[in-house]
Amino acid sequence: MLRVMTWNIRTGGRDRGGADRLDRVVRVVAAARPDVLALQELRDFDRGGLLAEVAGRLGLRPHLARSWFGQPVAVLVRPPLRVLHAGRVRRPFHHAAARVTVATDAGPLTVFSTHLNPYAGGARRAEADWLAAAVRRAGPLALLAGDLNTLEPAVDHTERLARLPEHYRRRHLRRDRRTVDTRAVARLLAAGLVDLWAAGGAPAADGLTVPTRHGGAEFSGMRLDYLLGSAAVAGVARDCRVLRDDETDHASDHYPLLVELALDPA
Repeated sequence: MLRVMTWNIRTGGRDRGGADRLDRVVRVVAAARPDVLALQELRDFDRGGLLAEVAGRLGLRPHLARSWFGQPVAVLVRPPLRVLHAGRVRRPFHHAAARVTVATDAGPLTVFSTHLNPYAGGARRAEADWLAAAVRRAGPLALLAGDLNTLEPAVDHTERLARLPEHYRRRHLRRDRRTVDTRAVARLLAAGLVDLWAAGGAPAADGLTVPTRHGGAEFSGMRLDYLLGSAAVAGVARDCRVLRDDETDHASDHYPLLVELALDPA
């Protein structure tokens, strides 16, 4: 059984002029013990050996994708899981998209870690199209993990958006300022990916990933973090859940999301 976890740790686990949350982040990951970890918002993780230090504390091997304009993302892998290929999706994302393929008993599994544009729905839609194309090339076992900054389709978001200040609310609206913009996730689902959390049938309130007690003024009880799997991955997915406890309440403004896959290292 492989455990895959995704988490936006907010500005590298350190608030400028505020709290250093990195030790708490490490404790959360160590307790969850994922075999594959997708991380987003890794500010300063691409300098000074910080990524190697954190990965070493967790017993993981890191694969970073540097950012075009924002913050890096990464996929970290726990030995003895073998990495067959590692790189990034070579498109101008606002943040980045990392891609790592590992060997499993059912064939190569490709895991993407990404963080879509937080400000513009049109840009998120374009980034989703780039990711859909990369997933199609990845083979039958593919898993897209990350902060997609997009509300889920087929859900009424009117009430939660009404609670947001205007400058945050418009991030989730189309140009008419009335229609909720769910296009990025809709494009990925239309490309054949399956929302692993929604497929589990849990109550909607259990899937909210922002905000936490640490912060998130730009959020209002939303699900922005996703694990989207190919049909083959959805077929082996078990127990997809959001991790909530005192540590995750304060480690970031996002909660981590975890799934177990009925796969073994090859």
